[in-house]
Amino acid sequence: MDSTFRRTPDIHLQDLIDGLSQGNRVFLSKAITLVESKRADDRKLSAELIDKITGTGNKSLRIGITGVPGVGKSTFIEAFGKMLTSKGKKVAVLSIDPSSNRTRGSILGDKTRMDELSRDPNAFIRPSASGSSLGGVASSTRETILICEAAGFEIIIVETVGVGQSETVVKDMVDYFLLLMLAGGGDELQGIKRGIMEMADHILINKSDGNNLEAAKKAKKEYANAVHLFPPNEADWTVPVGLCSAIEKTGIEESWSEIEKYETQTKSNGWFDENRKRQLIKWFHERLHARLEEDFYAQQNIKAEIKKREELISSQKLSVRKAVDELFSI
Repeated sequence: MDSTFRRTPDIHLQDLIDGLSQGNRVFLSKAITLVESKRADDRKLSAELIDKITGTGNKSLRIGITGVPGVGKSTFIEAFGKMLTSKGKKVAVLSIDPSSNRTRGSILGDKTRMDELSRDPNAFIRPSASGSSLGGVASSTRETILICEAAGFEIIIVETVGVGQSETVVKDMVDYFLLLMLAGGGDELQGIKRGIMEMADHILINKSDGNNLEAAKKAKKEYANAVHLFPPNEADWTVPVGLCSAIEKTGIEESWSEIEKYETQTKSNGWFDENRKRQLIKWFHERLHARLEEDFYAQQNIKAEIKKREELISSQKLSVRKAVDELFSI
């Protein structure tokens, strides 16, 4: 983003909005880069942008896709995305990569793992480093969803790292939560499975092909039995369990049919809109808490005061609770 882009925000803000409404990929990328920026001037401009496009974008279907590492999420998303674009759908994939703990940079590159889909004119892939945010979801993902909708994308897919119960963060920003599983994952994964399975709107056992097919069929029965033991979900939806092979392109159309059924049912019973409203309120409170934290640490003297108390706490001359109370009374 050049300096001119920052110096004349009013003009360029409208350029961004106009570019998004026309589906211009250059302006789409610029807008996402803007909301990902940590610069104070960029953050102000991005807030104005999000405010202007809120409620004006295309009414998309937001799909979260998760699963344990090695389940084949990227391969599935490429096959799933190509199937959707063949139906004339415009698909955006927001792929959240694991980050380096040292640099916070993206380790994986989903554009290289979804080579065919990345060349599709009806698809857009945006890999982002997860940084330190919960569940491997970049803090700007919600804004990026709105930007993609403003650019006319009908299906927004959020691919997550797949690290466990922290995937609730994704559940809180999508309409449909798809869980990819493997047959014979091992008892060591049962805790992770239980936590995510209770949130899933759909369970698909990937790599159901070749010598693995029989094991996949057995796993399907086990997962289907487990799903019936969970409490009823708020959408009044019976979670389907299916088989698929992203490599052989089997089970992909069937998975989309289930998603369409879910969308129809939840829009009919009111859950779709109610869920969106709840997510917006949750986002509001999350952002409010984040802003309070940012403003607190931004105070000129607070770092020095924190350092003093860290030394007192570590030498057990001051309790943690007392230290916190003192900081808030400065």
